[in-house]
Amino acid sequence: MKTFSISITAILLLFSIVQTAGAQATGKVLEQKTVKSSILARDVKYTIYLPADYETSERTYPVVYLLHGYTDDNTGWLQFGEINRYADKAIADGTIPPMIIVMPNGDSSFYINSYDGKEKYEDFFIKEFMPAIEKTYHIKAEKKYRGIAGLSMGGFGTLIYALKYPDLFAAAAPFSAAVWDDATIANMPDASYDNALAPLFGKGLKGKERLSQAWYSNSILKLVADKPADELKKVKYWIDCGDDDFLSKGNCLLHIALSEKMVPHEFRVRDGAHNWTYWRTGITDALHFIGDSFHQK
Repeated sequence: MKTFSISITAILLLFSIVQTAGAQATGKVLEQKTVKSSILARDVKYTIYLPADYETSERTYPVVYLLHGYTDDNTGWLQFGEINRYADKAIADGTIPPMIIVMPNGDSSFYINSYDGKEKYEDFFIKEFMPAIEKTYHIKAEKKYRGIAGLSMGGFGTLIYALKYPDLFAAAAPFSAAVWDDATIANMPDASYDNALAPLFGKGLKGKERLSQAWYSNSILKLVADKPADELKKVKYWIDCGDDDFLSKGNCLLHIALSEKMVPHEFRVRDGAHNWTYWRTGITDALHFIGDSFHQK
């Protein structure tokens, strides 16, 4: 009876070890942190994902800034994109390296400075937010370990920062990015322009009046057209937009513009529309692309 008891104990112990070994390590999420901004004169919320070994390791980590879309906030990628679950799995199976993922609240700013100077989100992000984050957490604060990604409005912000500050980011992965050509802006219905874009580029503008200096300073296609190819090649690009997305035209034009300048980039058009189903099913590939850029060849 004693031998049988010992055998049962050994089996249960072995089962416990196997079960523990097979369990996937989970990262830690801090959902409502803040950075105090003197530029914006307010506190700005952010959500952050820390890899599973963050609190037990003495290492520093690469970082990806992940930007939300219009009408969402810093919790969008967590609540609807389930970014923690996808990151946990990708890190566990070696698809991506352990990384910190930072999701700031961008409100409806499109992550830029407004034409009238009332909202200077771009200045805040570059001058205050990134430095604050990279001092607070165990982050490798270098271009070669820093990536940026985002969806829709966040895809626009991703491209703006990568194009304007190529010395800060190794890779950029815009999803369904808000890329428009001049004709689309000029012909946009007044209600659409006035609600979303007028606070950024100019109020009360009609037709070609909208093609102002404020617009051209932040037009993705104009920035690509004006920048030398060598400057554009400083960042690795992963561009992904669904075939049924209303923003597919602008993304295709961006692909063509980069191709004409012989700028290497990845361009994906998958079956899908402008929704979370599309973004969730693509985020692992995008993080893999960014993570691969952190590796030395």
